[in-house]
Amino acid sequence: MNSFNTPTTPIPDAEHLYGQLLAQVRAQIETAEQPPVLIGVHRGGAWLAERLHADLNLTEPFGTIDISFYRDDFAMVGIRSNVKTTDVPVDLNDRDVLLCDDVLNSGRSVRAALNEIFDFGRARRVDLAVLFDRGGRELPMAAQWVGGVGDFDPVYKLVLERDEHHRFCFRVPLRADVEGVTA
Repeated sequence: MNSFNTPTTPIPDAEHLYGQLLAQVRAQIETAEQPPVLIGVHRGGAWLAERLHADLNLTEPFGTIDISFYRDDFAMVGIRSNVKTTDVPVDLNDRDVLLCDDVLNSGRSVRAALNEIFDFGRARRVDLAVLFDRGGRELPMAAQWVGGVGDFDPVYKLVLERDEHHRFCFRVPLRADVEGVTA
């Protein structure tokens, strides 16, 4: 007999969270002297930056970064098979940057992203926008703009996906590091 496990907490509605986040970022950008440079962390954060860029009608290109070589567990896990290209098409020196990521958890991905951003220049300011903040910080990181916040069953990951119309949804596989469970 097959057993089907589901999270003990509700799965967040990614489209609803995106609407919340878009409204917050739009309000901030409308009052800014110059729009920030949007940079998304591959994969979900890059999708988020792409969609914000389009919905905010920004003309300056957005960037994407792959933090694979900046992760603090790189020496332990090695090169991942899904390394993406980093593309930062504008000068970041003395610019405001809006770093986009899909889910904020430990803060380690944000730390890696900040390290990579500063390899491209000395940004004046870096703010963080995330679709969902699930807590569980291991580093002192906080997002300025958040679509939603909540506890989420710790044995599951929240993985952002897009459908054929580029609408967001979360997939919730079991974490690979849960004892006795493989994702």
